[in-house]
Amino acid sequence: MARPRVRLVVTADDFGYCPRRDEGIVEAFLAGAVTSVSLLVNGAAAESAAELAGRHQIPTGLHANLSEGRPVGPARHGASSLLSPEGFFLGKMGFREAVAAGDVALPQVREELEAQLIRFRELLGGDPTHVDGHQHVHVLPGVCQVFAETLQANGVRFTRLPVERGVGGCAWLEAPARAFACAVERDARAAMGPFSRYGLRWTDAFVGLSTCGRHMSAHRVTGALARALEGIPTGRALTAELMAHPGYPSVPPAGGCGEGPDAFSCSWERLHELRILTAPTLRARLAQDGVQLCTLHDLDSKRPGEGILGEATLETFLEPSAPCP
Repeated sequence: MARPRVRLVVTADDFGYCPRRDEGIVEAFLAGAVTSVSLLVNGAAAESAAELAGRHQIPTGLHANLSEGRPVGPARHGASSLLSPEGFFLGKMGFREAVAAGDVALPQVREELEAQLIRFRELLGGDPTHVDGHQHVHVLPGVCQVFAETLQANGVRFTRLPVERGVGGCAWLEAPARAFACAVERDARAAMGPFSRYGLRWTDAFVGLSTCGRHMSAHRVTGALARALEGIPTGRALTAELMAHPGYPSVPPAGGCGEGPDAFSCSWERLHELRILTAPTLRARLAQDGVQLCTLHDLDSKRPGEGILGEATLETFLEPSAPCP
């Protein structure tokens, strides 16, 4: 039987975080290695990133940020459950802990999401192609409901569902990274219900948790994609998203979302991802496997009868091939 055709969106996150990161992301897009970007509207380089997106006609979504830097909504004017006493978001793990403790006021989450959508439209002059979450905050319990409601109210249909099948068995990941990936996956599985009820769409498969930074290689990307698509019915074209964080490393103090760039952005691992994505090896292997790079617009323009993204694979996602420990 012929190999099924797979359409792959390659999304570069954190566009607008830093001019050097953005330079690498645009380079990857022009090389045909990245097909979509997610913009941080509270990023230090958001305005110049928006100009780059317009100049090069880069499909751009919103990287909704509730965990790093300063807010753009009403919270910036006073006390908020989203912020520390210093006026910054609570951080990747701090926000998660506050949500788990019930200390985050969900109406304030909605206000900030709305404000970031408004800011996106001011910068880009139009609606985002998709909205996902910086540090995957959009799939957290409670937050995912508000997120789905807000996207529906604003006419946004596409999001990211960060369920990477088999990530719990990726022995090359350090224990903290594997534990975080497994937690993200568990939250994402639970978020499928609210996402589906509010009409959101996502790709059949997702990869990127196991291939971030130093862990990215052509072999691991193609292996993760094969695992992610395993068992999915092949009677139609399959769709997938690869999350990536390419770019030239940030050099402090430039970059960040109001507090300067973090270690993740300053790391050589950003350049490693850029080199893996733009080298011919990965794209040759993807082509060999019947994978075609595309944009979300391409997915949205599928022929009638090819199915709705996300719905066909709900049961598959609910039965992970390698459970997280």
